Amino acid sequence: MGDTQTLGLDDIVEILKAAGEPTRLRLLALLSHGDLTVTDLTDILGQSQPRISRHLKLLAEAALVDRYQEGAWAFFRLSQGGVAVSLARRLLEAIDPADAVFARDDERLRVLKKIRSDKAQAYFSRNAAEWDAVRRLHVSEAEVEAKLAALIGTEPVDAFLDLGTGTGRILQLFEGLYRRGVGVDASRDMLAVARANLDRAGITKASIRHGDIFNLPLERDEFDVVTIHQVLHFLEEPEAAVLEAARMLAPGGRLAIIDLAPHALEHLRDEHAHVRLGFSHRTLSEWLEKAGLVVEEVVDLKPAHSAADALTVTIWLARDQRAEAADPIAIRRRS
Repeated sequence: MGDTQTLGLDDIVEILKAAGEPTRLRLLALLSHGDLTVTDLTDILGQSQPRISRHLKLLAEAALVDRYQEGAWAFFRLSQGGVAVSLARRLLEAIDPADAVFARDDERLRVLKKIRSDKAQAYFSRNAAEWDAVRRLHVSEAEVEAKLAALIGTEPVDAFLDLGTGTGRILQLFEGLYRRGVGVDASRDMLAVARANLDRAGITKASIRHGDIFNLPLERDEFDVVTIHQVLHFLEEPEAAVLEAARMLAPGGRLAIIDLAPHALEHLRDEHAHVRLGFSHRTLSEWLEKAGLVVEEVVDLKPAHSAADALTVTIWLARDQRAEAADPIAIRRRS
């Protein structure tokens, strides 16, 4: 059922019945801000897990929310398409942000996200100097870098952006490719390490910026290549980061995402602050296409050993569809 379809009387009434209950409307409002677990929702709403689960089941049956499993956690999200959720969004747009109940829910959601963000930030800070070593425990970094370099190629580009730059390794890897490089990270400890590494390598054409991956301190349509290397699985809203990264691309620019394939290593949540246990080809490809990009390559890199805790890394390479010839401003900027 596509967004352009209309609904009959009975369908409209059923959708309104599903959404038109106080707890379920509050759930829809919360899920409109991103993916949440049942535990998250029970903490925010102060209701029992069976009660929340029952409401979510009714919303799912009405095609208003989607459920997906990641290891032992089940995430819920507002449905991404369909005429039913379009009607629900109209209801959400009518909510008064000053309403006491919704305002309290929003505040509790902000607190929950801040706690998770602080946990991830603390991990980055504790491990700044050893971050590259931690990555190598999961998969061969040399193999990942070689494949990434092969996919991006050797054609020079004007501007290169690395999001969640960490130690600045990607900026070092591609320093012969770009005229101007920028690395962005939210951890000041990481930025200090990245700057030291770039100084040590004698790289002066790359700069390091402190910034939020969801609201980058940069101009849109500016970069020929954007990379996100092993960052998305730490984020509460990885899809939003993909959309923001796509916004940075110049016409015809490319976005490369390197992250873990789906796995079941639950201990990574507590020991390494992983929020997501990897991403499937379909999930990332859908996000990239939603961002207006064409997926050109998807490559899985499996570790040589076949131990139970072996992790596969996937690389997605996507391109902005706009032709630069149709963007005279971009042409002038590069001339």
